[in-house]
Parts: sequence; C-alpha cells; structure tokens
Amino acid sequence: MNNIDKKSLELAYRLFETGDIDKIEIGTTNGLQQIHSYIFSGLYSFAGQIRVKNIAKGGFRFANTLYLNEILVKIEQMPDNTIDEIIDKYVEMNIAHPFMEGNGRTMRIWLDILIKTKLKKLVNWQSVDKMLYLQAMERSPINSLEIKTLLSANLTDEINNREIIFKGIEQSYYYEGYEKSDDL
Repeated sequence: MNNIDKKSLELAYRLFETGDIDKIEIGTTNGLQQIHSYIFSGLYSFAGQIRVKNIAKGGFRFANTLYLNEILVKIEQMPDNTIDEIIDKYVEMNIAHPFMEGNGRTMRIWLDILIKTKLKKLVNWQSVDKMLYLQAMERSPINSLEIKTLLSANLTDEINNREIIFKGIEQSYYYEGYEKSDDL
C-alpha cells in the first residue's frame, strides 16, 4: 500500500473515530463530496470536487462530464427507503463515478451511512467476497439483482460495532486492489 492509500485509510478511520461521519449529509451528492474531501484531503488536489474529465475503467465509460451534474441531481432525487432502492441509487452513483479517483472507497462509506440511517442496518463487508462483489458491480448497470442479493445477504443489525465498521473500511481498500497485510 502506497503512502497516499495509507494516509487515506487513516483519514477514513478518523472520519468514524471522531464522529465526523455523523455530520455528513445522507444520500446526497454533497454528502458524497464531503466524504471524498475528508478521506482524500491533502492527498489529491481534487478532493471533494466533481470531475471535469471523462473517465473509463476496463472498457466501461462512466457518465460523460457534459451531463454529470444533471445526472447527479437525478440520482440524489431517487427514492432510498428500502434496501433495493438504496442499492439502485448506489449503482447509479457508481455509473456516474463523480471523482477522478477514490470513487469506490467513498461510495461504500456513503452507502453504509445511507443504509444505517434509513434501515438501521450495515453491510458486513468482511463477509462480501471480493470477486463476487466486483463481478456483481461490473454487471450492475445491466442488472442490479446480483449486487442486491449479495449485499442484502450480508446486512447486520450491529450498526455500532466498531470492528465491523473498521474491518469494512479495510475491506473497501482491499476491493480496490490493495493487499491485506499487517498494515491494513
């Protein structure tokens, strides 16, 4: 894990340890920007800023910047009262991919606080297999049933369990390709 990732992981822990997570807007683009700014502050010059360049990953082009701001408004307006609605909103935000870097880690925290606030549940990310998750997310723009099934099966009522929260953050970094080690 490089220094940027280590520092970002420390900042993600701090977001929860300090209670600053409770100051984040729930389910909004602004809330997503607040999280991104917090965990990448001082690491990326664009921390918390909506991207102005088009990006792609693995042959998939994320939302075009010409329409990104309008798309983000529409996503924010999506209902988020059930697990299916929340995951649909998460999938759409992933397609938008509003930042140049750090989207996955930011969006999983955003998803966690949305589920925690709306449903009094939390995804136990330790139980979500990396390959199954990545494959489900890759297919989610076409069909979100797989990611809904995977995440729904790994919900817990232990929303204030520090170990589940912090291991979930570690798992989020692991999904992005950072190897699990003593540093994580």
